[in-house]
Amino acid sequence: MNLAQKYRPKKLEEVLAQEHLVGKSGVFRKFLQKNFFPHTLLFGPPGCGKTTIARVIAKELKKDFIEFNATSIKIDEIRKAIKLYEKALFKPVLFIDEVHRLSKNQQEVLLPFLEEGSFLFLGASTQNPFYALTAAFRSRVQLFELFAIKQETLQQHLANIAQKENIAIKNEALEYIVQCSSGDVRAALNLIESSFYVSEGVIEKEDVEQICKKAFVQGSSESNEHYDVISAFIKSIRGSDIDAALIYLAKMIENGEPPEFIARRLAILASEDIGNANPNALNLASSTLIIVKNIGYPEARIPLAQLTIYLASSPKSNSAYKAINKAQKLIKDGLQVQVPSHLKNYSKAYLYPHDFGGYVEQKYLEKALKVYESSNIGFEKTLNDWLAKIKGEY
Repeated sequence: MNLAQKYRPKKLEEVLAQEHLVGKSGVFRKFLQKNFFPHTLLFGPPGCGKTTIARVIAKELKKDFIEFNATSIKIDEIRKAIKLYEKALFKPVLFIDEVHRLSKNQQEVLLPFLEEGSFLFLGASTQNPFYALTAAFRSRVQLFELFAIKQETLQQHLANIAQKENIAIKNEALEYIVQCSSGDVRAALNLIESSFYVSEGVIEKEDVEQICKKAFVQGSSESNEHYDVISAFIKSIRGSDIDAALIYLAKMIENGEPPEFIARRLAILASEDIGNANPNALNLASSTLIIVKNIGYPEARIPLAQLTIYLASSPKSNSAYKAINKAQKLIKDGLQVQVPSHLKNYSKAYLYPHDFGGYVEQKYLEKALKVYESSNIGFEKTLNDWLAKIKGEY
């Protein structure tokens, strides 16, 4: 039967959802109307149409489609593929799935090929490319986000296919399939197909449950769900509510949120919202980020929970965050910074603090400025007291 393959879109107008890209006024349609397409990276959740759209683009441009997966890719294989098209009139589409798996070295090797136009690069990733790819690689491709398909859109799509295939399916079974597949069209079609073979002619919810034991507790498949939950998670930690933070953490884990994404956000919070009130928070966040990258789920949930509890329990200070913002604003607003002569490279007039017991009074800015205000919370108070002591302020 292979419903997923049979109903994979062959044209842009057959692609489900993603109107901002493939709709009548979508940017991809405008590109193709001009017989043009830039190097492009598509990122979004599984089953939302990334690979399908890449194939359709290649077909519309009448280009050969060469497909690789970053988990097993070898640069020599790419070089061989490119060599076959050296004298060809039309360059191929080179598609790399799971682009976030490319090593930094592999990305660097691809750069000159992207520059030379040896192929049209199309990539797909389930992770945010701003974290997964180098700045050099990102600067050479256009980034387009795809969104999870709305539940009602997916349900109608599946119902239409079931009708075309003469597959009888109860409405509650169809709803359960939509929940289980969590916006993944391919997963939903595969589930319908498997359920059909265990049913007695009509697919019941019980048939589906034999294959899919539980629905993902995702609530809404709107793209805003992702941002709302992570926002509530961070705000709960900032507000020192451990239980609420753990509930949101559990929801993200059950929704399949990558552990690296959660750990990155926690690392940002450790510096932005806790800072020097508890400097060890950033150390623990850094360690957690390394750990979850290496162990993955299900075990990654444990260090994530440990870090969440620690951060929610820590004293809070955003002094460092406010200070760097203020300093940057002064520079952007035109502050002219002149380096005092005794601070310039190789100046003999510079007073080396270690020669004076760790501190000596001297000018570090031509004009004194105040951008940092301590919160006097947690370890920040200890640092404040030490500074006041060495400067003889009390």
